Amino acid sequence: MLIADATQAVGWLPVDATRFDVLAVSAYKWLMCPRGTAFGYVSPSVRDRIRPVAANWYAGEGNASYGPPLRLAADARRFDIAVPWFSYVAAAPTLELLLDIGIGQIHDHDVRLANRFREGLGLPRSNSAFVTINEPDAPQRLAAAGIRMSVRNGGARLAFHLYTTHADVDAALTALRR
Repeated sequence: MLIADATQAVGWLPVDATRFDVLAVSAYKWLMCPRGTAFGYVSPSVRDRIRPVAANWYAGEGNASYGPPLRLAADARRFDIAVPWFSYVAAAPTLELLLDIGIGQIHDHDVRLANRFREGLGLPRSNSAFVTINEPDAPQRLAAAGIRMSVRNGGARLAFHLYTTHADVDAALTALRR
């Protein structure tokens, strides 16, 4: 069974969920949704092989979802739980925007900016929106310039998003060249 967490991909990288048995996505990252929003895909071939462990009324079939015994829905809804409504209401406009722009265009934008950053540092081009700089003081120089990034094993890890601009790339390059 192939189970994957696509949180670091969905939203900038075209992903075909049907290539997986189970695919989970926390939507706070690339989908720019509030924390608490997440999505999952469970392939039809797996749905009958696994049993939901957190099933509640929301996973029930039709009107039978109220009162015992719980009769799970026949489709993927059997894996749903009552959602944090406000998070999903807030997520809707963002998801609509991402669909309007198109994941292909977002991917191209993110990779183009990441490659502009790489080229500014003399690094080879890549097909990723992530760039890690392993210079010992890179995280401190970027942070001092107000650049947001993650620190992984002492290196600065930058992710170039839909909302990243050329000015952001220039600011990061300037911080690292000091």
